Amino acid sequence: MRKNLFTIALLLFAFTYVQAQEVAFEEYKLDNGLHVILHQDDTAPVVITSVMYQVGAKDENPERTGFAHFFEHLLFEGTENIERGEWFKIVSSYGGSNNANTSDDRTYYYELFPSNAVEVGLWMESERMLHPIINQVGVDTQNEVVKEEKRLRVDNQPYGNIFSEVKKNMFKKHPYRWSPIGSMEHLDAATLDEFLAFNEKFYVPNNATLVVAGDINVPEVKKMIQDYFGPIPRGAEVERVNIKEDPITEQINAVAYDPNIQIPAVLHAYRTPAMNTREARVLDMVSTILSDGKSSRLYKKLVDDKKMALQVSAFNVSQQDYGMYLTFALPLNNTSLEDLTKEIDEEIVKLQTELISEREFEKLQNVFENRFVNSNATIAGIAGSLATYQMLYGDINLINNEIDIYRSITREEIREAARKYLNPNQRLRLEYLPENDKQ
Repeated sequence: MRKNLFTIALLLFAFTYVQAQEVAFEEYKLDNGLHVILHQDDTAPVVITSVMYQVGAKDENPERTGFAHFFEHLLFEGTENIERGEWFKIVSSYGGSNNANTSDDRTYYYELFPSNAVEVGLWMESERMLHPIINQVGVDTQNEVVKEEKRLRVDNQPYGNIFSEVKKNMFKKHPYRWSPIGSMEHLDAATLDEFLAFNEKFYVPNNATLVVAGDINVPEVKKMIQDYFGPIPRGAEVERVNIKEDPITEQINAVAYDPNIQIPAVLHAYRTPAMNTREARVLDMVSTILSDGKSSRLYKKLVDDKKMALQVSAFNVSQQDYGMYLTFALPLNNTSLEDLTKEIDEEIVKLQTELISEREFEKLQNVFENRFVNSNATIAGIAGSLATYQMLYGDINLINNEIDIYRSITREEIREAARKYLNPNQRLRLEYLPENDKQ
């Protein structure tokens, strides 16, 4: 019991200590193409071993959507040296924790251990890469797991399908048009050979980034990495998605229905540049101005002052190929969805025509300074950022200097970004309605 309490204390400390100074790191490649990033920090006796694979929903066959997310689950089934059902037991026996997640652009696995178990984490991730057991038993088991997840998180969740409705209307060519959870019919129809081929194509060292961060002895960890990952064969080069969408030139009007809601919603979505562009960062600032906190423009106007909305928000969804800028509102007191659209548009027009005040701009800069510090405040956060900046942005040094981009953004750029991207003829307007409103 004492050992467990000590381990829990370590992990909590690892997730809460603040590190505002520069993040030092070392990066190199193995001969098989595996990109390695090491970050040494002895603040707490913990270590994270993580692997990011450059495979997400956008890399799937349009007739087999959901594969990347499915593999997030499937690759915990077991390996040639880790028996089925033993993965989580091994992690917990060393006082650790682990998880994985999938997006449109990548899949990410990690283990957090006391630092004396770093070799266990490296061994397990090398096993996942080299020796996964992919058989019909595992596929059938995880098929049921994914179906249950979809029922709980999407199908039976209020507003659970709204983002999927946005994506399929915003993208007609690019594979961002489907969600990572994918189609259950596609997964049911897939053969074992298709799953094996997907693994062989994407889960290879030259399509991955390994990050080891925390209380580590760098020379010892380098040797472990070479021993465990060096012998893994390089895979064939992955051909990347390169599909361009036609510009949106007139408002797309769409309606969707949800049996799990009582209150309708209106959502506006604008297609925006890729995450590594300067304009994507400017649009981050626009969303903060409009809806970050109770003093933000949309919240103060629609929720506090006019009491027209139960909830309102604006957020910038940054991804590797395209982004989306979204506004979302729930009406209050019989307010029509058309009136919500009008009020939101009025606030956007103000941003397009007037510079924000110096005081508002100073507050905005402080918000982003705080976010930057918090993003590097944990070992887990640092590891995820190192992998993301290397793989999706192509510049790992952004972990230390991306804040300089935000600092250099001007009030004029905020106005110009709103003018360029947030216009009614460049958007989707989606009314998301209760099922019983269907005629």
